Amino acid sequence: MHEWIVPSWPVGDTVKAVITTRAGGFSQAPYDSLNLGDHVGDDPAVVARNRAFLKRELALPGEPNWLTQVHGCDVVPCGSGQSRADAVITDQPGQVCAVLTADCLPVLIADRAGRKVAAVHAGWRGLSAGVIENAVHALALPGEELLAWLGPAIGPAQFEVGAEVREVFIQHNPAAEAAFVNNRPGHWLADIYQLARLRLNAFNLSYVGGGEYCTVSDQARFFSYRRDGVTGRMAALIWIESKI
Repeated sequence: MHEWIVPSWPVGDTVKAVITTRAGGFSQAPYDSLNLGDHVGDDPAVVARNRAFLKRELALPGEPNWLTQVHGCDVVPCGSGQSRADAVITDQPGQVCAVLTADCLPVLIADRAGRKVAAVHAGWRGLSAGVIENAVHALALPGEELLAWLGPAIGPAQFEVGAEVREVFIQHNPAAEAAFVNNRPGHWLADIYQLARLRLNAFNLSYVGGGEYCTVSDQARFFSYRRDGVTGRMAALIWIESKI
């Protein structure tokens, strides 16, 4: 049986957002079962079936704008034909923004009035390179009008990184030091949720929610690249419904 995660955040009624889990699809192990990634070695026909199931079950107004994610910081308009990016935005009802993850952080952003939305894929590389900042700038609205929700990602007790990763974030903002806990010599546990909140808080967003999951620890619910290596991908989707 499928299971969706629906963000609880104070957006307008026209903004819809859903995070998928690994449950309820048709893929076989190790992609079991609702794998939505077409680049991980799964049977393309089964991935297409999973994507069609997702569109049908969620009554999506259109096909999601699937990106070719490169752990960078580029942002593209939904429906533009550009796909090599790690964030997608739209102000058009009926266009579905989407990012795929399996430990990296999905960030969904919307404005209170429901005029613009964005989906962001933020692994540590994209996060440090400014993918969140680029997405907020692309929305071209005051931070006070924006809300963000942090979807399932690798949790702070599982995300071990080297000292060089820690230094990149601290050089950008010394306050990032609080997001790292020394685990063993030369290695640190990083809180990707806290690092993302620091970036978002710089824009004075009116609301930042989510961030309570761990994809590595919850094997029954989530795909995890760090845990399994060969695995599927979840999707974080956001769109604006047409007003009737």
